[in-house]
Amino acid sequence: MDLLVTPADVQDRDAARVLLTRLHAEHPEIVLVWADNGYGGEEFATWAQHTLGITVKVVSRPKDAKGFVLLPKRWVVERSNSWTMRARRNARDYERLMSHAEAHIQWAFITLMTRRLTRRNRRTEVATTPLTAVA
Repeated sequence: MDLLVTPADVQDRDAARVLLTRLHAEHPEIVLVWADNGYGGEEFATWAQHTLGITVKVVSRPKDAKGFVLLPKRWVVERSNSWTMRARRNARDYERLMSHAEAHIQWAFITLMTRRLTRRNRRTEVATTPLTAVA
């Protein structure tokens, strides 16, 4: 997929236009994007639909909700963010350049996926182990 690190003074919707344009160029098959309230403006959703052919679905917190509410799709993003924070370098903002911060996040995901792809799966090993003949 793709990621974009921006300074704190950049609006989410402005950064999302850049990110969605890059994402669409690399993965034109993506036609649906889930977003939180920071991207909830009608103008942004209309722009994404007409310019890129991407539908933006905003996951909003219920108006009558109090306290913590588990939002659909949102937990996936938060879980992914917590995985990258396991990489010590991503726990603090040490980088002077945004491209370096992006590279460290990508490196954390590469490490995570490499470990997942190369770990031994015990269920598969048990299923593929040949049975010995009973004498």
